[in-house]
Amino acid sequence: MDARASAKYLRGSAQKARLVIDMIRGKNVNQALAILRYSNKRAALGIEKCVKSAIANASEAAEKANIAVDPDELWLKAAYVDRGPTKNRRRMRPAPQGRAYRERRHFCHVTILVSSDLPSDEAKTDGKSKTGTPAVSKRAKRGGAVAAPRAKRAASKSQAGAEAKSAGAKEAKGEKKASKAGSKLSKALRRKKTDE
Repeated sequence: MDARASAKYLRGSAQKARLVIDMIRGKNVNQALAILRYSNKRAALGIEKCVKSAIANASEAAEKANIAVDPDELWLKAAYVDRGPTKNRRRMRPAPQGRAYRERRHFCHVTILVSSDLPSDEAKTDGKSKTGTPAVSKRAKRGGAVAAPRAKRAASKSQAGAEAKSAGAKEAKGEKKASKAGSKLSKALRRKKTDE
């Protein structure tokens, strides 16, 4: 059974909150709460509240569905942070020589998904079993996963280029053979003309 909780408009940037989320993703809820309790980051307090809310949502949903769920067996299946608005949160900061620096105050949205299913018991699809890695947000994937399709495209382009080159080389060989045959024929015709 899965349960979700989200905390919106938490103060602080999403980048700083992701540092905390990365520490607890995929862990048991008790381990996650212990990490958050003793973490030295400002975002940890809001994330801790969100985790507790997700645990409460899971137990409430289990009670409604008449299913027994032990809160100690829950684990964080997915945890991600999205960037919140910065509009109307711009402040001016004094700077040297009478200038002013504009400062943006950030908000972030935290979403946590807890599950009572074991990571190894995930459904098999297409004859392949999924690994027990928790889901991550689109922004978190940007580094490697977004680069992978680019690499595939580049590989397919280079492969297409190699095929085109090989086809061009074959055509060039055919043209060379034809030109050699044509030159031999023309030489033979010249010889006949000179002989006559």
